[in-house]
Amino acid sequence: MIVFNRLLAMTALFVCLLPHARGQGSSSASGEAPETTPLVEQAPPDKRVLGVLPNYRTANETGVYTPITAKQKFTIASKDSFDYPLVMLSAAIAGLGQWANDNPSFGQGAAGFARRFGTSYADQAIGNMMTEAIFPTFLHEDPRYFRRGYGSKWSRTFYAASRVLATRTDAGKWRFNYSEVLGNATAVAISNAYYPDNRTAGANIEKLGQQIGIDAVSQVLKEFWPDIKRKFFQHHKDEAQLH
Repeated sequence: MIVFNRLLAMTALFVCLLPHARGQGSSSASGEAPETTPLVEQAPPDKRVLGVLPNYRTANETGVYTPITAKQKFTIASKDSFDYPLVMLSAAIAGLGQWANDNPSFGQGAAGFARRFGTSYADQAIGNMMTEAIFPTFLHEDPRYFRRGYGSKWSRTFYAASRVLATRTDAGKWRFNYSEVLGNATAVAISNAYYPDNRTAGANIEKLGQQIGIDAVSQVLKEFWPDIKRKFFQHHKDEAQLH
């Protein structure tokens, strides 16, 4: 819950820092782009958000849907699961768990931190493989997040967060995101093998909700990262070039 709350606060900060985030097509009389605004060409998504967070499964929303193969799904999941930032994220989660003494049976000291680090990494890697590769392949669903890039900041926030519950099939149609829910539920069930302190139904439901929430927050960051990069980083770069 600590990790989710901090990610949620970061997301709210990023959205609030974009008071002029707007559609890239025609505007309505109120100044906000309508939901039917035609999509425009966007730059390819960065492979990392903030230069660190993996962003391999983000694609731009386009007028023509192009499915990906099972091999490509496993490639995306593998990149997300075995990229070095995941080690950093797992270490941060382990540190918070050590500080809060989560899973007391792990103990403290170096041994306790090592166990928390290993289980945190397993949580992330297993969750990624389940939600981005295994279930999408079996259920013929697309694990990618399709960045909208237009509309008001709040409509884009709702769109991005809600994509954890809606996804495209390999045929291009939208439907409930079974891979996200079933994949994370499977990962939580597997985690009972290495979390001896939290095997109750209530604890499992809480972990499932936290993981889906973290995925929703990460998609909001992916939606707005190009705007943040353009507003803050590119702007400063252009100013430096002028001087």
